Amino acid sequence: MRRRRQRRKRAIMAICFFLVVIAVILVATVALKSCDGKPNSDNKQSEAGLKPGKEDKEAAAAKAAAERQAKIDEADLLAAQYDYDSAIELLKGLEGYDTDTELQDKVAGYEATKATCVPVNIEEVTHIFYHTLVVDEERAFGNQANDNQCIGNNQWMTTIDEFNAITQEMYDRGYVLVSLHDLYEVETDENGNEVYVPATIMLPEGKKAFVLSLDDLSYYHSYDNYGYAARLILDENGDVMNEYYDAEGNLHIGAYDCVPLLDQFVEEHPDASYRGAKGIIALTGYNGVLGYRTDESYEIGHQYCDRHMEAWINAHPDFSIESERAAAKEVADAMKANGWEFASHTWGHLRVGDSTLERLQADNERWQNNVVPVVGETDTIIFAHGQDLEDWGDYDTANNAKYQYFRSEGFNIFCNVDATQYAVWFDDDYMRMGRRNLDGYRIYYNAIGEQNNVSDLFDAAEILDEDRPPVPPL
Repeated sequence: MRRRRQRRKRAIMAICFFLVVIAVILVATVALKSCDGKPNSDNKQSEAGLKPGKEDKEAAAAKAAAERQAKIDEADLLAAQYDYDSAIELLKGLEGYDTDTELQDKVAGYEATKATCVPVNIEEVTHIFYHTLVVDEERAFGNQANDNQCIGNNQWMTTIDEFNAITQEMYDRGYVLVSLHDLYEVETDENGNEVYVPATIMLPEGKKAFVLSLDDLSYYHSYDNYGYAARLILDENGDVMNEYYDAEGNLHIGAYDCVPLLDQFVEEHPDASYRGAKGIIALTGYNGVLGYRTDESYEIGHQYCDRHMEAWINAHPDFSIESERAAAKEVADAMKANGWEFASHTWGHLRVGDSTLERLQADNERWQNNVVPVVGETDTIIFAHGQDLEDWGDYDTANNAKYQYFRSEGFNIFCNVDATQYAVWFDDDYMRMGRRNLDGYRIYYNAIGEQNNVSDLFDAAEILDEDRPPVPPL
């Protein structure tokens, strides 16, 4: 069960509140007695024997009540996120459940809601993805006449307003975020072989499951000064947030990209997520990860440290690759604890179909050496540039050397880009899934009526950011 940090914080605050109240009462009592001009020693002895016992009982009762409420809040969160069995088990395990009608009524409510749930058709689960979000449209899009980067920003990137509007509209339409790993189970067939099969996900009728992924969450150097967030950090509360520098160079800490924005949305709408799932993040490594310069090429003298990298290092005299790796790992660990997952996007953002096997092998070694120590192991590879190992359907596992290599490296979930509504495929030892790009190009051409391939998710004409200029064709 994933951590529920915010709920636990509230529970701890409730306990602390009750303890503070008791402490105030005790201090006030002592103060009144010390101000009495004619103390009675017999009364003092009597009060010393009786009062602390009464106050201890009151404090214990207050603490027990706070702990009970914290468990109820935790159960409510579990049930809101469709884990009814865990919610029921939690409340039934509380002391006094057999005579506590409030707890019994809650369990009955969970059971009644659970009974209305129906299985999700896994083959009709859609998968959407975003790149890093645009914060400042003027800097990102404003110079398309003279800057190819601005053209690319307009085509491939979504703005914060568009992301927030899509998230809200999909929620209003009944979409529920599930993990990519919720979609499959591994069973043993009649021959004793492990095979991948669709999993069972139960949701209330009318709810629809979807998967979310994010590409390139590395905050590349090429994003500098184009109105994007700079990196992910942990704020003073331990929450994942962004650093963002405005056009004047002022630093802001807040929710300026998908991760903290979605965290906040699920905090406010827990039923938007199935059992705390968030998204899966496809990372490259050549500029580091999560905005931290963690790659080995940031070491002067390393064989991969070119003159551009060396110039950047010299311009940042306080840079320490060890500190960057430690800070990035701390952020990645917090994200994983809050429902996020990680995938390979290849170290160098390679075109897997065009690259030789030898190049893919060398690239994956660099991903394993530089990214895995920060974000941990993964069984998922999300291919860059929309390429794939083969056309849709079964891979030729007996003859495809690239597939055989990636499978031997522990990858068993393979994702490409596919504009179709649903693209899910199971074989004996892997799952494939197509992803739908919700970027400037897709939103704009749906909004002006030249395409119609996102209407099941949202109304593009309503979503389109008013500050986005016309998007050039690809």
